[in-house]
Amino acid sequence: MDSCCSSGLPVPISRVRVHYVAFSDGNSYAGCSGGRHAALGACRHRGPDPSDRSNNLEESALSNQENPNSMNQSYERALLLHQQRRYGDAEQELKQLLTTEPHNAHAHAMLSLCLSERNEYAQATAEADAAVGLAPDLSFAHYVRAIVLANRNRTEEAGAAISEALRLDSFNPAYYALQARLRMSQRRWPDALEAAENGLSIDADNTDCGNLRAMALVQLGRREEAGAALGQSLARDPHNAGTHANQGWALLHQGQHQKALEHFREALRLDPELDWARSGMVEALKARHLVYRLMLKYVLWMSRLSQGVQWGIIIGLYVAFQLLTQVAKTSPRLAPILWPVVIAYVVFVYLTWIASPLFNLLLRVNRFGRYALSRQQRITSNWIGGSFLGAGISAIAWRISGRAEFLVATLFFLLMVLPIAGMFRAPIGWPRRVMTLYTIVLACTGGGALAAFAMEVEQFHILANAFLIGIFIQSWVANAVTGMRVKR
Repeated sequence: MDSCCSSGLPVPISRVRVHYVAFSDGNSYAGCSGGRHAALGACRHRGPDPSDRSNNLEESALSNQENPNSMNQSYERALLLHQQRRYGDAEQELKQLLTTEPHNAHAHAMLSLCLSERNEYAQATAEADAAVGLAPDLSFAHYVRAIVLANRNRTEEAGAAISEALRLDSFNPAYYALQARLRMSQRRWPDALEAAENGLSIDADNTDCGNLRAMALVQLGRREEAGAALGQSLARDPHNAGTHANQGWALLHQGQHQKALEHFREALRLDPELDWARSGMVEALKARHLVYRLMLKYVLWMSRLSQGVQWGIIIGLYVAFQLLTQVAKTSPRLAPILWPVVIAYVVFVYLTWIASPLFNLLLRVNRFGRYALSRQQRITSNWIGGSFLGAGISAIAWRISGRAEFLVATLFFLLMVLPIAGMFRAPIGWPRRVMTLYTIVLACTGGGALAAFAMEVEQFHILANAFLIGIFIQSWVANAVTGMRVKR
């Protein structure tokens, strides 16, 4: 069973970067993303250039007509510190302000954003709730609450919060942008497009909504429209890192990995910490290899489909595989035609699991790739590389000695690549813990089977069958947990 049902490529959703209202990414996939994607998992994403004042949270908070504290120096200092990503300092400034103005809803809202950036989710939610409780008619408070809930992967609650913000203020494009992001995270591409276009109807030059509209068009297969929209955005603001990253992903969907690489490099030059661009650059570098390029086309295509359709395709392919295998076994006349198809499917399924970490391993020797890989991607590639190294050593030993236990060891290491890849693809939290425990049990079972074979113990067949069944079940379990969002 292939691995692309849930992993996909990152969409720009999995973490809302709250110090700017502007567009931010998303493995993974991002697949993304991640993403995510990502690209073939969830990372912290960044928005475009802070100089884009039309999308700046500081401007939104200061210019909001409902804000009675726009001239408060402490509040303004906190906004400036927040814009500079000095969240701890901004938090202290806001707490000091709240000692004298405990009923300041804007201060509670901004403190919520700072706490969310520092991953203090419970406190962030409490501050957002306090802001809403103090000023239930303040749209900005509901907007902030939606951001915090989105960063906690509580998409439904976040959707309700941003709907309330829009009910109170239906002329703020930033609110429509967040609504579009949330719908993207739910793979509701037409609804995301509608929300982005609603924002653009208010401000035609809004970079955030423009980028989200383009990414929704990409997912809907309307690539030419997406390219034109991103081209117009870049013409207006050629120094916007987020737009360059989105253009890169749009080009990847079109199979133009070299042009995509140029935009990812420019995005990282403008904003070296933009994960959406970094993950895209990794995919573009790996797409230089024909095998990965073909796998990437498949994954990008699957990422545009709903999860229900993805599962339908995967189950359909598996059923077809079983039917072809049975026909090949019972029909000697068709066997020479069908067996190559069956083998090709098995290789394809194997590649969907190992292609991304395997080519990440190859990037370790690329002068650009080694810096583009994230820490988790490097760790995953190390484990995958170790498994292949074990398989290679065992295969050489079998070739030299002719002893069957080395052949069994080769198969063991090659099959262990699958649960290892699934383990690192699972989201951090209980899905990762479940897959880690599952992988350890499989390793012990397979290792026990290998030892039983070497010692010619009767239990070998029991352990070997348990190991093989476990590998088969793992592919379905891993696909199921990979697409889950762990609530924080």
